Amino acid sequence: METKFIVNHISRIRDKANAFLVRQLEEHHMKGISPSHGDILWALLFSGELSMKDLAENINRDKSTVTALVNKLIKFGYVKKRTDINDNRVNLISLTPKGLKLKDDVIAISEALREKAYQGLTEKDKAVLMKLLDKIYQNF
Repeated sequence: METKFIVNHISRIRDKANAFLVRQLEEHHMKGISPSHGDILWALLFSGELSMKDLAENINRDKSTVTALVNKLIKFGYVKKRTDINDNRVNLISLTPKGLKLKDDVIAISEALREKAYQGLTEKDKAVLMKLLDKIYQNF
């Protein structure tokens, strides 16, 4: 295998993972949700209410991207936004009851993705892979 095309290969893996996630979201009837919403839903499901700034930091995305993603989730009724009573400049984001109902599906889809990605790998393979990918990530 050509080693000089590592970034291209990682990009193709991401494309395949996104296609897998789209199919999973459709199978779970998660209307209006795209793979890019997954990190936001996960963060809110397991961290609770977060400021827009904390949410952006939590999922390692810029605030403008998170704002667009959150606005779409608001449109579909999965999340809500309110102003922090202690600081009017801060918007707090949380799941609605409809969003909270997604928990089992989000966990199932995440597990299916993990199983697909790690299919055929030993625990040692997984550890080495993560270590190497982290080194590449740190290079940037």
